[in-house]
Amino acid sequence: MKWNSERIVSFSAMSISVMTLVIFIYQTNLMSKQNYISILPYLQVSTTNNSEELSFSLNLLNHGVGPAIIESVTMIYEGERQNLEVFDNDVYTYLVSKKPMMDSITYFSNSTLNQGIAIPANSVYNVFNVKNSKKDYELLVASLAELQEEGLRFEIIYKSIQNERWMIYNDSNGPIKLD
Repeated sequence: MKWNSERIVSFSAMSISVMTLVIFIYQTNLMSKQNYISILPYLQVSTTNNSEELSFSLNLLNHGVGPAIIESVTMIYEGERQNLEVFDNDVYTYLVSKKPMMDSITYFSNSTLNQGIAIPANSVYNVFNVKNSKKDYELLVASLAELQEEGLRFEIIYKSIQNERWMIYNDSNGPIKLD
């Protein structure tokens, strides 16, 4: 086999094409990893208790990048696990079922935690809030303290738009990756 200028040029062109393909695949892989990392919701449970303003609120905060999509909410009380769907996805309704005296609270607002709710990045989702009533505030705070002493916990399983899944508890330090 003789190496003439045509063969050298064609061999060089094929080598450059193969190297370009390898670099393209490598860059595509890097971009895919970057995209995967850049969509990372970080859900956190937050309570705000302000006795001076007589307000108490339970919130979900998404400090991550990308929406956190709720998959399920499970309430745990005295060792018994119940899906929140049984209570129309309403945390407050669940709490009233365990402490009926809370039904008399009138100055409150609440939201449901339905499956599929997307909590946008860097936003706050208010689960429930009590304010402007000393009686309601004191009843809620006392009832929640009793329920927590009796073992009240809840877990929330959520996912990213890339179907990565995490779980948080009301008393956890951060999300636990499930997949």
